This record gives sequence, C-alpha cells and structure tokens, in this order.
Amino acid sequence: MIRYALKCADGHGFESWFQSAEAYEKLRAAGLVACTQCGSAQVEKALMAPRVRPAREAAETAASEGAEATATPGAALPAVQPQPPEMPLSAPSSELEAAIAELKKQVEANSDYVGSNFAKEARDMYLGDSPVRSIHGEAKPEEARALIEDGVPVLPLPFAPGRKVN
Repeated sequence: MIRYALKCADGHGFESWFQSAEAYEKLRAAGLVACTQCGSAQVEKALMAPRVRPAREAAETAASEGAEATATPGAALPAVQPQPPEMPLSAPSSELEAAIAELKKQVEANSDYVGSNFAKEARDMYLGDSPVRSIHGEAKPEEARALIEDGVPVLPLPFAPGRKVN
C-alpha cells in the first residue's frame, strides 16, 4: 500500500491510499480518482516528503548503543530530534470536512441505517407499503436512478456509511 498527497485542479489537497503506484496511475487515467471536496477528476500528486524507516540492523544498533549509553554513568545520551506531531486521520483538516463530519453525525443520529436495502425501503415508504421514517443506506447507481425517475425523493450523501469506513 502507498499513500499519496493529492491535489485537484482547483487546488484542494487531500490524501488517499493505493495498492501500488501502478494502481494509482491506472485509476487516475480512468478518471476514478476524484477530489474529496469538489469531485474533480483532474487530480495529480502533490509534493510530499516520504516517510522512511531505518533498516532493521540500523535500528537495532541504535537501540543497543542507546542502552549502553544509559548504562554508563556520566555518559551523554544520544541527541533525539523532535518529530512533528502527526494529524490523526479522523481530524477534519478544513471547514468543509468539519461540516461533512457534523452532517454525518446528524444523519446517523436521526435516521435508520438500512444498508443495501435502501432502494426497497425508500420505494416501500413512497408507495405507502411501510411507515415513513428517515433512512440512509446504500444503493447501486441504477437503483438510485430508477428511484429518481419514479419520483421517489432521494439524495446522495457526501460521506461513506460508518460501516464502510476502515
């Protein structure tokens, strides 16, 4: 797996994981990599610093040298470079992300998750076959299109259901 910092033509920055560099290129060429803020498929890699871990032997040597330094009285400890704190993946990085997170919280608190039965549940409520209530779930594109064509009021949400997020 590889994580890329990406940006769209409008300058929105975001990150995404890919199976490999080749997988990223293939998905981008097919127009399947889109900006998380505006949906633009004109996405390219942004400048980013790679995260490199030392080789196992170098890490073990440094650890043993550190242990020896602490065991010797009066010996100087090796200098430790402070690392910048990493932003947790769950923290919103913009006002838009914060607003979407709040919307998700409200939707999940005030509606029932019906999963892949969304199209059937929405149609049943529209036809009066089941009681009307607020629901959210998942529908295939053709199911959503059929609901819209039949006049069933549906709206795509700008987030994945909590059960589908890693």
